[in-house]
Amino acid sequence: MQSASDRHEYPAHWEADVVLRDGGTARIRPITVDDAERLVSFYEQVSDESKYYRFFAPYPRLSAKDVHRFTHHDFVDRVGLAATIGGEFIATVRYDRIGPDGMPASAPADEAEVAFLVQDAHQGRGVASALLEHIGAVARERGIRRFAAEVLPANTKMIKVFTDAGYTQKRSFEDGVVRLEFGLEPTDRSLAVQYAREQRAEARSVQRLLVPGSVAVIGAGRTPGGVGRGVLDNIRAGGYRGPLYAVNQAFPEELKELAGVPAHRSVRDIDGHVDLAVVAVPAEQVPQVVTECGEHGVQGLVVVSAGYAESGPEGRERQRELVRHARTYGMRIIGPNAFGVINTSADVRLNASLAPEMPRPGRIGLFAQSGAIGIALLSRLHRRGGGVTGVTGVSTFVSSGNRADVSGNDVLQYWYDDPDTDVALMYLESIGNPRKFTRLARRTAAAKPLVVVQGARHGGAAPQGHAVRATRLPQATVSALLRQAGVIRVDTITELVDAGLLLARQPLPSGPRVAILGNSESLGLLTYDACLAEDLRPLPPLDLTTGASAEDFRRALSRALADDTCDAVVVTAIPAIGETSPGDAVLAEALRSAAEEVPGKPVLVVHVELGGLAEALSAAASTAPRAPAEPGPVAPPAPAPADAPRDQPPSPRGRLIPAYPAAERAVRALAEAVKYAQWRREAAEPGRVPEYDGIDERAAAALIDGLLTRGQGLTLGPEETSDLLGTYGVQVRRAVPAPTPDAAAEAARAVGYPVALKATAPHLRHRADLGGVRLDLADEEQLRRAYAELVELFGRPEELRPVVQAMAPRGVDTVVRAVIDPAAGAVLSFGLAGAASQLLGDMAHRLIPVTDREASTLVRSIRTAPLLFGWRGSTPADTPALEELLLRVSRLVHDHPEVVAVTLEPVVVAPHGLSVLGATVRLAPPPARDDLGPRTLPAY
Repeated sequence: MQSASDRHEYPAHWEADVVLRDGGTARIRPITVDDAERLVSFYEQVSDESKYYRFFAPYPRLSAKDVHRFTHHDFVDRVGLAATIGGEFIATVRYDRIGPDGMPASAPADEAEVAFLVQDAHQGRGVASALLEHIGAVARERGIRRFAAEVLPANTKMIKVFTDAGYTQKRSFEDGVVRLEFGLEPTDRSLAVQYAREQRAEARSVQRLLVPGSVAVIGAGRTPGGVGRGVLDNIRAGGYRGPLYAVNQAFPEELKELAGVPAHRSVRDIDGHVDLAVVAVPAEQVPQVVTECGEHGVQGLVVVSAGYAESGPEGRERQRELVRHARTYGMRIIGPNAFGVINTSADVRLNASLAPEMPRPGRIGLFAQSGAIGIALLSRLHRRGGGVTGVTGVSTFVSSGNRADVSGNDVLQYWYDDPDTDVALMYLESIGNPRKFTRLARRTAAAKPLVVVQGARHGGAAPQGHAVRATRLPQATVSALLRQAGVIRVDTITELVDAGLLLARQPLPSGPRVAILGNSESLGLLTYDACLAEDLRPLPPLDLTTGASAEDFRRALSRALADDTCDAVVVTAIPAIGETSPGDAVLAEALRSAAEEVPGKPVLVVHVELGGLAEALSAAASTAPRAPAEPGPVAPPAPAPADAPRDQPPSPRGRLIPAYPAAERAVRALAEAVKYAQWRREAAEPGRVPEYDGIDERAAAALIDGLLTRGQGLTLGPEETSDLLGTYGVQVRRAVPAPTPDAAAEAARAVGYPVALKATAPHLRHRADLGGVRLDLADEEQLRRAYAELVELFGRPEELRPVVQAMAPRGVDTVVRAVIDPAAGAVLSFGLAGAASQLLGDMAHRLIPVTDREASTLVRSIRTAPLLFGWRGSTPADTPALEELLLRVSRLVHDHPEVVAVTLEPVVVAPHGLSVLGATVRLAPPPARDDLGPRTLPAY
C-alpha cells in the first residue's frame, strides 16, 4: 500500500524533450509505478559491467523489492527520472535525500545521493549529462542544495559526467570508492558548460537535416507535377551526392524505379539507412509515415505537408501530435508547411525544397519562416550577384514553415560553427523564445554578422501556425534589445539583401568617416546627404566630372583608401556621354584593383542607369586572384577550424564590391555595418557585473518567500518595498502617510522641515503637472495651507492619499524600471521622469544582468542625456551614483526571478548623490523553467 508521500501529485512540468550530443532527441520524465515492466526490460539490456559499476557488485537482475523501490517515488525526498526513446527507457537517474549521517533523512535536509544507469548502446550520447541537469533542477525545486555520489574508480565515464558539469566539487577516496560532493546552484562555469553542450547538440541536430547521407521523398507522384514529385525532381536536378529514394504507398508492386530513382511503397522497404525524409503526403497520412520513418531509424523530417496550425485549432492539435510523435523516435522536424531546405556545399548539393533552381554556392546562410519570402530572397541574391558562384550565393537555406520544432534558434546554433557560412540573414515572423534568441544572437554576432528583418511587427498577433509568447514591450524596445545583442535589425527584405551583400565580402569599417567620389556632382551630394541622415561623417564629395575614365576612378579610389581620415568609400557612377565613357567591365576591373591595394576598408558602388556594372563587378571579383585583404580590427570573420579556439582571428576572404541602384540604399547598408562594427568593438570588452557592499541576497530571498505566502502575485506596500530594496542597498526616502492635517504636521516634525506634500492617488501619482505636489514647505503654516489647497482642488484626503516626505537635494528627475517580460525576459529601462519618458518615449533599455559598461551606455543613450552632464552650464549630475543604482536594481531582479517589476520614480540625481523618492515592487512565483534551467526543447 502506498504511503501518503508516495501519492504526491505527479510533477508533469518535469517532463521535457532534450537534444542529445549526436543530434537525436530523447524524452525525460519522472518514473512512476506504471513503469515496472519498462524498468525490468531496460535493466536486462544493460551490460554486466555497467550493472557492477552501478551497484558495486554483480547484480544480474532486479528483485521485486528493487523494482518497487525504483518505481515508487514521493517526488520530494525520492525522485527518479528516465530518458526514453520510443517509449522505452535508455537511462535512469534517481536521488534519495540523506541526513548529515549519510542515512535517509528523517527530517527535511538539503543533501541527496544521486546515481545513474545508462544503457550501453546509448553511452557516449550525452544522456547522463542531460539527466544530471534535469535531476539537479528537480532537486533545487525540492529544497536540495547538494548532491553526493559514490563511484568506483574504474567508472571513469561517470566520474567525467560529474567533474565536467561545472559545479563546485569536493572529492574524497575511502574504502575503494570515490565520493563526489557538489553544490547545485548554477555557477558561471556550469552555465557555460550547459550552453556549450546545448550548442553542440542543437547544431548537430540541424546538421543531420542539412547534411544527410541519404534522402527519401515520401509522397513523390509517378507523373510530373505535385509537391512530392517537384521536390524529388529538384533534388535530382541539384545534383545531390547521396542515395535518393522515391516513396509512395500508391506505387504498384512492380515499380522499381521512378525518374531514375529507386522507388518503394514504404520507407520500411528501403534496403539501407535513410537520414532525411521529405514528407509530402496529405496531413491525415503523416502519422503513419512518421511511424514508419521512426521504426526505420530515419534521423529527421522535412514536412512540406499543409493542414496544421495554419488551418485552425484542429490543425494546431494535429501539429502538436506530429511533434510529439516524431520526438518519440528521436527525430527532429522542419515544418510542417515548410518550403524546404537547401545546402549548396559541393559535397552535398541538396535542394530538398520547392525552389525550382539550385542557388549559386556562396557564403550567406538564409532562414525564412515564409516560403514566399524565402524564394524572393534567393532570387534577389542570385540577381544581385550576377549569377557568379561563390560571390553572393547561399551556403544553406532553411524555410521553417510553422516552425513546430526546428526554429531560427536551432539554425543559429548550426551557423555559429559552420565553416561555409560567413553571414546569416533571417526573415522572422515570430520569435518563439526571444530570451534564448538574444543569447544565441549575441554569441553568433560576435563571430559573424547576423541580419534580421521581422515581419508582423505591428499586427498584434502572430502568423497562423506560430505559437509565441505575448510581449508587453513596444517594438522599439524589442528592436533596441536585439541591437544590444548584436543583431543588425533592418525593416525590409531589400535592406536585408543590401546589408548581406556588403557584409559578405567587405571588411567592417573602423569608424563612420566616409569618402565619396564619382562622375556626378549631384549624385555625390545626394550620397553626402544620405550619410548625414544615417549619422555617418561624410567628407566633401570628390567630383571626377562626367568625362572621367576608368583610370581616373582607379586613382581617385586608391587615394581615398590610402587617406587616414576616411573609414569607407562610396563610389558613385552614372553613364557618361561620348566615346570617353569607360565600359562596365573596364570600370569594374579598375575599381576592384584599387580596392585590393588597400584591403582594410569597405568600398561600395552606387550605379545609376548602369545596369551592367553590378554584374561586371561580380565578374571581376570572381575572376580576380584571391589575395584578400588583411581584415581590419573588426573585420567580419570566417569561422575558425573545428579544433581552434573560438577567439581565433578570422581568416581573410576575397573582395566583392557590392553595387546599389540608389545612394540611400548603399548608405543605409554602410551605416548598419558601422554600427555593427562598433558593437563588435564594445562586445570585445563587455564589462563586468560588479560586487557592492550592502547586498544581502539571503535576506532578500527570505523576505520574498515570506511575502509570496500571501498570494500568487502581489504589489508590495511602501514598508515592504523599502525593506526589500534595502537588502540590495537601494534606500527609498521615507514617505509618511498624512490622512489629516494634524497627521501631516506630526509627520513633518518627525522627518524635519523643509518637506514635500504629495498626493499619491493613482490618477495623481507622478503627475506634478496636475498640481498634486507641493515642495519646499518650510514650516507648519505652509504645510497646512498646502494641505487645504490640495483638498480643495482634488477632493477628500482619503481620495488623495497624501504623504509627507523630507525634501531631497535638487537635481535631475529620472525614472528607473525593471520588468520581467514573458517574451523578452528581464529588461532594465532608464529615462528622465515626466514628459521625456511619458510623452516622447525617450527611454533606453538593456537586458538584465547589466554590466558596468552597459549601465554607463544606458545612461548616455537617451536623447535627453545632456541634461545629466551640464547642459547649458548647469551643474552635472552624479552619474556614477546613478549607474550604481541601475546595477543594484539589475542584480536584484537577476538574483530573484520572483521580482517581476520594479519602478523607482522619481529618482532625483543631484550633483552629489541621489534620492529615490518613490518605489513600487511587484512579486510573482518564478516560472517552472527559465533560460538558466536545464536544456530542453520547446513544448509542443
